[in-house]
Amino acid sequence: MQINISARHGELSSATQEKITEKVGKLPRFFDRLTAIHVTVDMEHPDAPSIELRVSAEHVEDFVATDSSSSVLAALDGVLHKVERQLRKHKERRTEHKATGLKHIETPLEPEPGAE
Repeated sequence: MQINISARHGELSSATQEKITEKVGKLPRFFDRLTAIHVTVDMEHPDAPSIELRVSAEHVEDFVATDSSSSVLAALDGVLHKVERQLRKHKERRTEHKATGLKHIETPLEPEPGAE
């Protein structure tokens, strides 16, 4: 899984980049078929930076979330919460739509002849 971090209108310190990588690296526990994660930090407004998180997975359209807050890490927490919710919902949809196997279907009991 690739993790790309980019910044617009400013630069991120290496400590902040490591913290972002650490937090984003935990996403595969919600859905294990992730292929790439792109984090874009927009610091056009220094008092309210915004983060866009784009998560790519196999055979699925990208999961995208954006959030802005008073600090970069607070915005990251909000974005992670939104993406985690999307990943959980997608995983539930995939696992709920399985049909019941024929060997698990109960057959109706036939009345015994002459039991009446």
